[in-house]
Amino acid sequence: MSMGKLAAVLSRVLWLVFFVQVAAGFFVDLPYDYWVGWLPAVAAIGLGLLPGRAARRQIASAPPTAVEVEVPVTGRWSALNSPADKVPSHGTHGLAQTYAIDITAEPEKGSRPGFAWLWPIARRPRAFPAFGAPLLAVGDATVVHAEDVQRDHFSRNSLLALLYFFFIEATVRGVAPARRVVGNAVVLDLGGGTYAMYAHVQRGSLAVRAGDRVRSGQVIARCGNSGNSTEPHVHFQLMDGPDLETAKGVPFRWRGVGVPANREVFTGGHPVTAAGLGDTPPLT
Repeated sequence: MSMGKLAAVLSRVLWLVFFVQVAAGFFVDLPYDYWVGWLPAVAAIGLGLLPGRAARRQIASAPPTAVEVEVPVTGRWSALNSPADKVPSHGTHGLAQTYAIDITAEPEKGSRPGFAWLWPIARRPRAFPAFGAPLLAVGDATVVHAEDVQRDHFSRNSLLALLYFFFIEATVRGVAPARRVVGNAVVLDLGGGTYAMYAHVQRGSLAVRAGDRVRSGQVIARCGNSGNSTEPHVHFQLMDGPDLETAKGVPFRWRGVGVPANREVFTGGHPVTAAGLGDTPPLT
């Protein structure tokens, strides 16, 4: 077991110890001072910071070159949490997310349900146009991981649901194995030490399995809402290994699109503005 993998496992064990003793503290008097109980959490946080330090050193010493691949979807989509706006794009280098991007489908302006302060508290996944959208191989590749057994849950796009997501669900998933964060996922070996990962895949939608060879543009699965997700969307990233807990993120460029910025709308390889189709030339 590599040091990175060992650190990830140890971090989860420490979080488990912390939460168990917190729960036990409601029923019995623990045989040590209150502050001692926080040591596992402090140690787990310290271990969690290690991947970030390593990634920052790597970026500072030798910034990686972006790998150009095909767009993983068809139709009209908009970008969220884009590395075009900040790095790390999701606020963490963990799970190789340094240059990850989220995209949501918007076939027409306003077709994606917006945030609801009070009601509805949650929506079914099928209420979002991204749900069930085909996911395409971004290059000729070999499938190294494919899972679609985790359920697609309701959206978390209301105030109450979002509070639940951040303070309960995300916390629990964060101390669980990586598959509980990314949900159903597909990992492709693109060759040359580069791997593509698609997260939050729809349950039961896999069109491939581990070991299959796929061609660029081939449908491999469908967009879902599994794992640590507030609504159906595609989480896409490149990385330098197949294991999320030990790999480092690799920057990408989508052929004909580049890297769409937050809230930028793109379609069919041609990015456009949210104001109207065709208003903006392709990124350079």
